[in-house]
This record gives sequence, structure tokens and C-alpha cells, in this order.
Amino acid sequence: MLSAILAVTLVVSDLAAVERAYVEWLGYRVVERSVLSAEHAALWDAPAAAGSRVTILQPASGANTYLRLIERPSTAGFRAMSTHGWNSNEILVEDPAALERRFKSADSPFRVVGSTAPLGSNSSVIAMQAIGPGGELNYFTRIPPTGGTFIKTPAQSSVDRTFIVVLGGPSMETLRRFYSEVLGMQPTEPYSSTVGVLQDALKLPKDERTRIALVPISPGFLIELDEYPPITVPRPLRTGDLPPGMAMVSFASSAFDARALPWVRPPSAGPQDALYSGRRVGVVRGAAGEWIELVETIDK
Repeated sequence: MLSAILAVTLVVSDLAAVERAYVEWLGYRVVERSVLSAEHAALWDAPAAAGSRVTILQPASGANTYLRLIERPSTAGFRAMSTHGWNSNEILVEDPAALERRFKSADSPFRVVGSTAPLGSNSSVIAMQAIGPGGELNYFTRIPPTGGTFIKTPAQSSVDRTFIVVLGGPSMETLRRFYSEVLGMQPTEPYSSTVGVLQDALKLPKDERTRIALVPISPGFLIELDEYPPITVPRPLRTGDLPPGMAMVSFASSAFDARALPWVRPPSAGPQDALYSGRRVGVVRGAAGEWIELVETIDK
């Protein structure tokens, strides 16, 4: 049912600073600035967010996978990697080590939390992790020209698009069941691995292992499911508002009417903007409380 990642939505308290960081340091370009309408906020069941400033950013490659920034007040008790929901955005890059060196300059708005290194599951894939100016966690990852195990598309610009989104939840079985039974995807069997940034964020032992499963979407996109330890909690959420941090992921999706989905509101036409182009859009809440926005595509 899911065919591509269309956008990652970050809720930030200082939109201008976050926008500037992604434009000046990562080469993204602004494709649209707007104010969230009451109608759009109602579609998400987030009326408190109406009137918020919004910026849509596109990577230098021109890929139609966007970063959407929405300005909202900070939420008490929220910290990246400590709550259930969307927790990290993995972005294709050409040279993570060069990006790491740049991030270590005194004026960088990005803070390196995981040095450049091969992934344990595939040594040809190299990644670096950094916390961005809105407190968001990004992976910056190089896929070799020959492709990886699941992802076959390397970066097309120095810093390119999102290709993996990472979801944390308290139960691997519940996560896998939701993406299989509700959204019709085919998660892999779980495996165990150390996740350095999670261990550091939660002050876990260095040898602590996390159960992980993957949800392949296409040769260019996938979802990573992580089973978080019991010390993590549901994400704090103000009534009628958007979640803090990595608030929502938007996916291209077909067969809107073929499955009985637990819509927050019935799907309706989205705005005529870069992300929606007037297509029908709706939101469902996942097994870890994550907000999943589905944007309708028509199968040809």
C-alpha cells in the first residue's frame, strides 16, 4: 500500500533557525512558505496547530521527498530517542565523513552524536548521526554505487533525500502486525543489533541489543522498526496539537478505498502545494502512536 516516502514533518520551536540550518548547511532549498489552514489542521485532528508557520524544503537533487517544518511551542518532557513514535530521519549523502568534519566547526547548528562508521549489518554502507537545530536526530548515510541490501539508490547530490524513517515502539510484535495487517506491507523477521545513539541517549550498557525489523517500501525507501526498552514512554502531546519532534511521515499510497483504515478523519483533498498537489490525504495513528499521513496515488 505504501510506495514512497513523500515527506518528513518536523515540529520546531524556531522555524527560521531550522530552515536556515538545512538551507545553508545541507543545501536544501525552500519551495514553499505558508500558514497552516484551519481546514488542514482539522484533517489531522490538530486544531491547535492552525495558523502555524510552515516551510517545505527540497533536497538539492530535486527529489520529490520533502522536509516540512511546522513552528509550534516546545513540549515539556520531550527529548529525541526517549519516546515512542518517529525518532530519526535517515538521509542519503555522498560523504558522511566530510559532513562530520564540517559539523564539528564551532558555528555548526548540527551536533555529531555518532561518528562516521560502517553499519554492522552491511560494511559497505557508511553512516554518521547528528542532532539538528530542532533537537531532531538525523542519520547521514552513504549507499555505495552498487546499492545496499534493500536500498539500491545512492545519493544524487551531496546531501540528498530521506530514504529511511525509524520508528520506536514498546512491542516488536505489535509494530510488525500493524504494518502487515493494517497497511498491507511485509516486514522482515526481527534481528538484534546494538544501536549506539539509542544506547547513549538512554544511558544503556554498550552491549545492549535492540530488536529491529525492516519494512521495505521500494528499492529507494524503507521503514525501520525498533523495539524500545521499557524506560521509554509514549510521546507527550498537547490536546489538539501536533506531536513534538519528528511528528509525522507522509507516504505515497494507493488503494485508499480498498482497505478499512482507521482514519483520524475521512480523507479529503489536500492543498495545491508541492507535497499534495490537491490529491486526497488522510492520517492514521500507528501502533506506537506514530502519525502516518497517506497521500493518494492512482495506480496506472
